[in-house]
Amino acid sequence: MAQVTEPETDNLGETLAVEAGGQTPWREYFSFSTDHKVIGIQYLVCTFIFYLIGGALATAVRTELATPDSDFVSRELYNGLFTIHATVMIFLWIVPAGTGAFGNYLIPLMIGARDMAFPRLNAIAFWLIPPGGILLLSSFFVGAAGAGWTSYPPLSTTGEKAGEFIWILSVLILGTSSILGGINFLTTILKMRMPGMGLNDMPLFCWAMLAASALILISTPVLAGALILLAFDLIAGTTFFNPMGGGDPVVYQHMFWFYSHPAVYIMILPIFGMISDILPVHARKPIFGYQAIAYSSMAISFLGLIVWAHHMFTSGTPGWLRMFFMVATMIIAVPTGIKVFSWLATVWGGKLRLNSAMLFGLGFVSMFVIGGLSGIMIASVPFDIHVHDTYFIVAHLHYVLFGGSVFGLYGGIYHWFPKMTGRMMNEPLGKLHFALTLIGFNLCFLPMHYLGLQGMPRRVAEYDPKFATVNLVCTVGSYILAVSTVPLIINAVWSWIGGPKASGNPWDALTMEWQTASPPPVENFIGEPVRLTGPYDYGMGDRNPNVQMPESQANTPMLSGGPTVS
Repeated sequence: MAQVTEPETDNLGETLAVEAGGQTPWREYFSFSTDHKVIGIQYLVCTFIFYLIGGALATAVRTELATPDSDFVSRELYNGLFTIHATVMIFLWIVPAGTGAFGNYLIPLMIGARDMAFPRLNAIAFWLIPPGGILLLSSFFVGAAGAGWTSYPPLSTTGEKAGEFIWILSVLILGTSSILGGINFLTTILKMRMPGMGLNDMPLFCWAMLAASALILISTPVLAGALILLAFDLIAGTTFFNPMGGGDPVVYQHMFWFYSHPAVYIMILPIFGMISDILPVHARKPIFGYQAIAYSSMAISFLGLIVWAHHMFTSGTPGWLRMFFMVATMIIAVPTGIKVFSWLATVWGGKLRLNSAMLFGLGFVSMFVIGGLSGIMIASVPFDIHVHDTYFIVAHLHYVLFGGSVFGLYGGIYHWFPKMTGRMMNEPLGKLHFALTLIGFNLCFLPMHYLGLQGMPRRVAEYDPKFATVNLVCTVGSYILAVSTVPLIINAVWSWIGGPKASGNPWDALTMEWQTASPPPVENFIGEPVRLTGPYDYGMGDRNPNVQMPESQANTPMLSGGPTVS
């Protein structure tokens, strides 16, 4: 094999950035850009703003629940607050941040591509997000939807019709964005990998995005169909879900959950991939069980489509069907458990760098396991019937989606911020952010398990006074959680403007996105990208002998200046 010559510079990343024209002009982030990196940052900043809005709505909900009486907002406004809060967090934060932001930014870089397969479609997918979100929030001016993010009829067809119709229209717009993104990710991953990179050579984030994109394309159109039929019932007087006219409201539940349970995996699968890329770098060890983690993502994608009715155990579901969905739900814990054990085995015995990215990665694993264990509990029909629509479900949901997805997103921000901006984040502020988030999150949501087991119903503004003390503790925790975002905002803004400059590969990572400048040039790589090692070959020497370079690339320098391998 021909020798690879190293560039004669101490900081090739800066040299390449200069050759590429330096930093992206700030005006580019407010334009209809087709550069996947710009679009990824547009997604991240836009969805984070909606995350702050959703967090403000949640804080208002918890302030109302600090006392047993309805004394902070009216009952109608309370219904609108928790409905829009959940919708914002799911459709405007976790889904588009995990898939849209990190998927757009990282996938072409990780597979050695110049851009996404359909750049203009990619830009359209992003520019559907701001109007969809603004439309959703504008519903407060006419009376926001108050039927919860599930929008079950007949409650959703007999309440505030203007707000409910705006809710439906907004979710349809956001779902369209998600579908366009799914098409792009699947095509890019399957058709645009660099020469010599097979599916089993990809970083695990690409496998996770492959699985999530398949779920998006299969399940999201079913939700769209359900919402269109619901809109006809709402404004045209049809009776698709009205039993008085021969309809069936349970059919809506089946259609809604056929999307909305897979949506849990659409939200968490990209995070699984990010954690699989963060832990090996900062543990300085190869990932344990690469193929097991990769194929378990595809297993989750398949099994996620056949477990939806475990949300409907109290909806008159026949006993035999309950048993099927109970068993299927428990089986899906197997591929998830494979990932958790593989992550623990990766970290075990490693040379851990407990920086902010690693702390949030480890925090993700611990919080998600708690949510997963409670998920196994509510998969059991008798237990689910006992805690259905109680605060136990609220606790489980947040341990999976906040303790899981949001902790993972935070870890991704700290890990890939140097790649996106060319600047390093401040570690003391990052660790303060982690500590406040961990304390506030557990103080807010851990006691909710007790509330649910004692029978406190969710989605109510008034409750039995015997639950007042525990609810006050939860509210204090929510305030700490709200404050925890302040160090992150200060850190991100200050670091982006004047933080220490990052080298092309500050983590000594081996995946392809780190083998170019930070931030990358317009078309990602100067010359043809070269894959010198496997993505997780830490501790295996400077080169993996199983990785073969095409002769045409034999004299191409490694674009980061060559990572050092512990």
